Amino acid sequence: MLAHLRRSPLLRIALGVVVGAVLGFIYYKFIGCASGTCPITRNPISTTLYGALIGGLLASNG
Repeated sequence: MLAHLRRSPLLRIALGVVVGAVLGFIYYKFIGCASGTCPITRNPISTTLYGALIGGLLASNG
């Protein structure tokens, strides 16, 4: 599996997006924003999308 990830950058980026989205949602669920004034963490959709973006960018770099 790891050898296949090294050959396929698209699969690596997709996996990074999925892992980032899951971690973004977990961040929202357990840390989040109590006051509701935080621009990124005030709702689960923006936090999940931001996590997916960061995960994809990090995965594309390696």
